[in-house]
Amino acid sequence: MKVHSEVRGIEGYPVVLPCTFSHPQHSQHSSLQVLWRLGHGVGATVLYRCTSRPGTPTCEPGPQQDQRYRLEGNPREHDLSLRINGATLQDSGRYYCRVEVQGREHVSFEDKMGTRLRVEAPPKILALAVEGSEQSGYTALCRVQGSPLPDVQWLGPDELLEGSLVGPLSQGSATHFHTVSQLRDVEPGQQYTCSASNPLGKEQATLYVLPPRPPMSMTGASPPLLLLLSLSLGAKVLLLVGMGVWVVQGGALQGVSCWAK
Repeated sequence: MKVHSEVRGIEGYPVVLPCTFSHPQHSQHSSLQVLWRLGHGVGATVLYRCTSRPGTPTCEPGPQQDQRYRLEGNPREHDLSLRINGATLQDSGRYYCRVEVQGREHVSFEDKMGTRLRVEAPPKILALAVEGSEQSGYTALCRVQGSPLPDVQWLGPDELLEGSLVGPLSQGSATHFHTVSQLRDVEPGQQYTCSASNPLGKEQATLYVLPPRPPMSMTGASPPLLLLLSLSLGAKVLLLVGMGVWVVQGGALQGVSCWAK
C-alpha cells in the first residue's frame, strides 16, 4: 500500500488523503470492503466503510455513514483515497486505510504507518474579558484559536505591552489549538488591543474599559463597568454588543449573561 506520510488542509475546505494498493489477481472478481480509521489500536474510530461488489463501479457505504466522508478513488482501480469535506481543526490526527478482499481466501491489506493530517486555520479570537477587583487590580484575558498556534501580543494606545500566557491548557482535542494570554494591571479609562497572528492571517480585538461613575447617593452601589468589544476580521468590522458587559458588585468583577447582535 502507498500513502502520504503527511497531508495538510485548511479549515473549512475539503482535503483528500491519498491511498493506493496493488490488487491480487483474483480480487477483480471478489467483493472489496474499504475501511478508514482515525487512530490506531483500541481507541481507533472507524470513519468510513464501504463495499465494492464485482461488476459495480461504486463503493456503497452503509446507511449511517457520515456524509462528510466519501471515497474519492475507485477500489477497482486500486485507489482508496478518502475525501473529508469541510475540514475542522479536530480532524487533525493520524489516519489508516484498509482493504479486505472477500472471496474463497479472505485477505486484507492495511497501511501500518498511517497518514498524519494537519488542519491549519487562521487566528480567531474567541473571548476577550476582564477579571479581578478594584482592590487586587484588573487583568485582561484573551482566548485565541488557530493552527499553527497563534502568537498573541497586547497593544496600548501608543506602545506594545507585556502580556503572558496562561496555561498550560489541557491537551484534549477541543482545546489543543487554543491559547490564553493575560495582561495584568488593566486600568479603567484605557483601551487595550489583543492581536493574534500566525502564517495564515491576523486578527485583533480591542477592549475599551470605561471608568466607573461616582457611587449613587441613594444606594451607594458601584455603577456598571462596561467593556465594549470590536473584532477586526480582515476588511470587515464586527461589533458585538453585550459580549463584554460586566458589573462590579461588592468590590468583585462579575460577568453578566448577555446576547450578541
